[in-house]
Parts: sequence; structure tokens; C-alpha cells
Amino acid sequence: MLDWNDLRYFLAVADGGSTLAAGRALRVSQTTVARRIAALEEALGLPLFERRQAGYALTPAGEELVERARQVEISATGFAEAAAAQVRDTSGTVRITTQEIFVTLLAPMMRELHEKHPEILIELDDSQYFRDLGEGEADIALRSAYGDIGSGVVGRRLCPDDWTLYCSRDYAAANGVPQTRAQLKKHAFIGGGGPKLWHAYSAWLHELGLDDRVIMHHASAMGMMSAIRSGLGIAVLPCVVADADPDLIRCVPPRDGHGRVMWLVTHERLRHTPRVRTVIDFLYEKLSRHIKMLEAQREAAAA
Repeated sequence: MLDWNDLRYFLAVADGGSTLAAGRALRVSQTTVARRIAALEEALGLPLFERRQAGYALTPAGEELVERARQVEISATGFAEAAAAQVRDTSGTVRITTQEIFVTLLAPMMRELHEKHPEILIELDDSQYFRDLGEGEADIALRSAYGDIGSGVVGRRLCPDDWTLYCSRDYAAANGVPQTRAQLKKHAFIGGGGPKLWHAYSAWLHELGLDDRVIMHHASAMGMMSAIRSGLGIAVLPCVVADADPDLIRCVPPRDGHGRVMWLVTHERLRHTPRVRTVIDFLYEKLSRHIKMLEAQREAAAA
């Protein structure tokens, strides 16, 4: 069976006129060159060189094939150079999907990402629909998951996805900060945040007996966040977002044992795509730094 690598030895001997010269050019032993030439001739079923005392001379068959071998070498070199360029090339579009509430976390990072990599176009999808990475509906996802993150999906664990109730400092100054179930029943709550968020949020309010304390619904998570900041009432928010907002105050600790984990993920077929790897490495570094900052602030507050 033909070993394409043997064509390198064939051309080196043809150019150098001997296995000794070819060995020096290829930085291998003369014996290795002679062995590879013999293997190539055996695979082809014809002699390529006449062995003479003065060196190796091409046979008529060798003369005919040497230029074709050069074409193969040129094509192989071009292929390798094109592959190397692909590895270096980070240009193109990267589609990121996440819940709307986490856009407030990612948005400030986009400026630095653009400054470092202006050749990358980011499409940030914060729709309520689940984007399937396996089907190519997005390249990277910042998402919360219980246990397994999905077939074919690879990623990096960020932190527990804790959520709890928050109010603004203005609201707290006017109404106090509720810290027990009985106190919560005396306060106003803002509902909504989109179908996915409201499904879990409303179940939580129902369990606490607070259904009748909801005074307003917002269709979006950003609208709900705006209402909290305005001092209208209390609502549930992710700790990784709300704890970084100096205007917001935790009312109660987040629940333990919920099992949700924040992940930064992509599909295994994209993990080595240069632009995707560049973006996911950047975001992981920034998000990890953000999370460590929040952990340090909580430790300082508890000390």
C-alpha cells in the first residue's frame, strides 16, 4: 500500500542524486532513505531509480512520475498551510443564547470582547425559546441545568444557580426588609419575567402562600428588574446578577439543595472552532472573575 509520506523521500533523492544527500536534506539517516525508497518501489511495482556507484539516477518511469510527485507535494503543502490558517482564523459569527435576565451579566463583557476581537460578530439571543446546540441553533449557551448538560454538549461549570427574593434600597428604606414568611406576606410582589421564569417563580410564591401579594406582572425579566429598581416591590432574581447590583438587597437566603448549576457550554463539534473557542475562553475567564468577586463580597459581609 502506498505511503504518501514516501514521496518526500522520492523527491529528495531525485533532487540530491543520492540517499546520503537526501538524508541530510530530510535530517534522517541514509539507511532510512534507502528503506523508504525500496518500500515505495515495492508499493508501486516498478523501479524509480537505477543504483549506480556515483549515486541514484531516475529510471524512465521515475522521470515520468517525479513531476506528479511534485504536484502532490505542492498540494500537500497548500493543504497544510490552509489548515494552519483555519486554526489561526477567528473571524466569523458566534451565536450566544441565554435567558434574558443573564444578558445584564454578559452585556458589559461584550465591549472588551469586541475590542480584543473585532473580527468576531456576536449574535446574542435572549428569547424565551430553548436553542438546541446539537441542531446548530446556537454556538454557545449560558444556561442552568440539573445534572446532565445534554448529549454532545461540553462545557465548564460556573457556580450554583441560586435565586432568591430582592428589593431595592429605596423600597427597603420605606417598607423594611422582610426576612420571614410572615413578614413577606405584608409586602408587594412583582410577577412575570417571561413564561419560563414565571413558571418556577409562581410555584415558589404559591408554596409561600404569597399568590395574592402580586401587584403587577411584567412580560419580560428586564421589565421585572426595572420595577424592582423603581421601588415598586419584591421579586425573585438570580444571585449571580442581583448580588452585583449595589441598589438591590437580598430579603432571604437562597434555597439550599435545588441542584441547579450554571454552565457555559458549546457542542462538541464546535469546541475546537477558533472563533467559538476564543469567545468561550473569554467569557469563562470574565464570568469566573465575576463569581469570585461576589463570593469575596459575601465572605466580607459575613465576617
